[in-house]
Amino acid sequence: MVYSRIAVTGSTGLIGAALVRSLRADGHEVVRLVRHPARAGDEVEWDPKRGYVDGAGLVGCDAVVHLAGAGVGDHRWTEEYKREIRDSRVLGTAAIAEAVASLGVRPKVLLCGSAIGYYGDTGDRAVDESAPHGTGFLPSVCVDWEAAAAPAEAAGIRTVYARTGLVVAREGGAWGRLFPLFRAGLGGRLGNGRQYWSFIALHDHIAALRHLLDTQSLSGPVNLTGPGPVTNGEVTAAMGRVLRRPTLFTVPAPALRIALGDFAKDVLGSQRVLPARLLDSGFTFAFPGIDGAIRAALR
Repeated sequence: MVYSRIAVTGSTGLIGAALVRSLRADGHEVVRLVRHPARAGDEVEWDPKRGYVDGAGLVGCDAVVHLAGAGVGDHRWTEEYKREIRDSRVLGTAAIAEAVASLGVRPKVLLCGSAIGYYGDTGDRAVDESAPHGTGFLPSVCVDWEAAAAPAEAAGIRTVYARTGLVVAREGGAWGRLFPLFRAGLGGRLGNGRQYWSFIALHDHIAALRHLLDTQSLSGPVNLTGPGPVTNGEVTAAMGRVLRRPTLFTVPAPALRIALGDFAKDVLGSQRVLPARLLDSGFTFAFPGIDGAIRAALR
């Protein structure tokens, strides 16, 4: 589908920047929501904490992609930073949803970021979009995050929640921190290594977002994870194979708790999440396996 104008929040982040490049390469007009007065023709001002969006800048947008939010793994989880994680998602989503709902001519679709943190720790149990939310900090954030888009849904806008897994990329995210360690021969298992990691190659993630924009039958939650989650131990072995480096080190759970605070629970937790709705809608993964996803990130 060709959209004449697409608005994107979070356009400087790993996923947002890659999505903007992909859309523009295919001839779409993209406007970026920024947290300062607009200085370029492709910028629209917004302030998620104040709930402000320059609605005039969204006029004519056929689609809005909302990806902004404080990085989950960027800082140690203090109580203050946990508030930042929640507020940046919930307040920002509410501001965007209310802005698009108030437009005279509304966009056809609002694609909102979300996360597989919704499901909490699933252990060895595989879950898809039909599973209930888990318990704890991240599940509660995800529930409130998605609920904040209610004004857009109520206004009749097709609203999709992209529940993202661990994106395999060299430029940022969790894997952006792993690559330098493994290249230096310092990579290894986290905790016991038996926890499942639901990964997705950055290439596939961007293709999946494009698929969600184009597939009019999709609304509600859609898991953006690869079809075969693997354990942290299997990730460690794959990184060693692809990079041809030893993987002798192990980071014990107590050390992770000291370094990461409450976030350690999620690093050591297990999420075996399947992309059922994505596959049912006809999406095809270019890099379904962990070795291929790692190699794709290195290109």
